Amino acid sequence: MGDVRKYLKKLAKIPVLFFYYFLIFIKRVDSKIIIFESNLGRNYSGNPRFIYEEMVARGLDQVYQCYFVLEDTSITIPGNAKKIKRISMPYFLLFAKAGFWISDTRMPAYLYKRKRTVYIQTWHGTPLKRLALDMFHVDMEGESDLRTYQKKFIKNVRTWDYLISQNSYSTEIFRRAFDFKKDILTIGYPRNDILLKQNNLKSIENIKKRFHLPPGKKILLYAPTWRDNEHYGSHQYKFSIKIDFSLLQEQLGNEYIILLKAHYLVGEQLDLRGFEGFIYQFGPDVDIAELYLISDMLITDYSSVMFDYSILNRPMLFFTYDLELYKDKLRGFYFDFLEEAPGPVVKTSQELLVAIQEYNPWEYKTKYEEFRKKYNHADQGNASEKVVDLILSYGG
Repeated sequence: MGDVRKYLKKLAKIPVLFFYYFLIFIKRVDSKIIIFESNLGRNYSGNPRFIYEEMVARGLDQVYQCYFVLEDTSITIPGNAKKIKRISMPYFLLFAKAGFWISDTRMPAYLYKRKRTVYIQTWHGTPLKRLALDMFHVDMEGESDLRTYQKKFIKNVRTWDYLISQNSYSTEIFRRAFDFKKDILTIGYPRNDILLKQNNLKSIENIKKRFHLPPGKKILLYAPTWRDNEHYGSHQYKFSIKIDFSLLQEQLGNEYIILLKAHYLVGEQLDLRGFEGFIYQFGPDVDIAELYLISDMLITDYSSVMFDYSILNRPMLFFTYDLELYKDKLRGFYFDFLEEAPGPVVKTSQELLVAIQEYNPWEYKTKYEEFRKKYNHADQGNASEKVVDLILSYGG
């Protein structure tokens, strides 16, 4: 059995060898080739998606050769971009010759970036949880030694040429936690442009119809983060649900529906038998920005979705059943979460039910205004435009 495992490990390295073969024989990068990847190829979404769609809107997808890296190449995307399968021959060929890499997560360590390739790291959220060099311990799938994890992280950061930040608060943390010495663009997130441009009745109704949601019901969006210590392996984390959905269905079912959206690292589909017509789960193929637009209230925990959703100035509730564990043992927070949270912080399903039923926006008005001033000041609806202008500044 041990020999078989060794053989399989050797086979796994073969595709990577092609990449270095391409590096040797492709002498120059092509500044007209742009590679986009979101969430390690799991979906067509996030900052890379909206940067690409800005290019489509300007007709630049006909000027540049755009490629979107996907695990599932059957996903439909607009414009002229070609879809490439992750960890395939075309994948390695294009990474060896592309003039631009645009991603919202770290690239695999084996992808060597040439000097003339421009890597725009969009990142994927404003941090509440401690990151990289600011972490006190690590308990993630495949990672147990903090120093080793941090060294690998910072080595990866050295390949980035630009880093996008949602606000000045994030910029300060990124500079320190990532030890990032190049340009940080504090321009807001491209994925949030839609929240400022399409926050209107017509767009909202069109999205609801596309998702076949029942008319006349209020919408609760439940979007929790992942837990570092709850995983199945292969970077697949558990969808831990501690909410008593039966209680919510009984008390709220006539007035509300619930949309479930897990973090992209969570690949688990829940068994929702008995909750048909009340709970709708959305997978990685649906961009959460559209769910923000159609929801009346957000329920989250420590997820960075709070910083995006607050742009809409709609109610937010925080279901934090494991607050002490998460804060003190798993990650640690950058700020006093209980002090700054612009909505009710609850720990039980009964408390959550009451918070939904009795939510009073005036009670959180001052906190919400301060929260938005601190975290939403750079989101002006034009971040995608600024990134595309940056790409164009390189000529070609």
